[in-house]
Amino acid sequence: MIQVTKKDSKESTENMLRRFNRKIQQSGVLALVKQAQHFEKPLSKRDRRTKAIIRKERKAQKLKKLKLS
Repeated sequence: MIQVTKKDSKESTENMLRRFNRKIQQSGVLALVKQAQHFEKPLSKRDRRTKAIIRKERKAQKLKKLKLS
């Protein structure tokens, strides 16, 4: 869970909102909420994860080829 600090006396409202949004983004709460908005079958979750693994492997191979050449 994220800890939100109170507004400092000299801090503007925009800076406070920016700091709050950054903490929310870094904690991953927003991504989990957006992902949970729609039901996803367990099979499609597994497919999505395997596709992500394949993408990461391909990207690593591509970077390796670029470094070698």
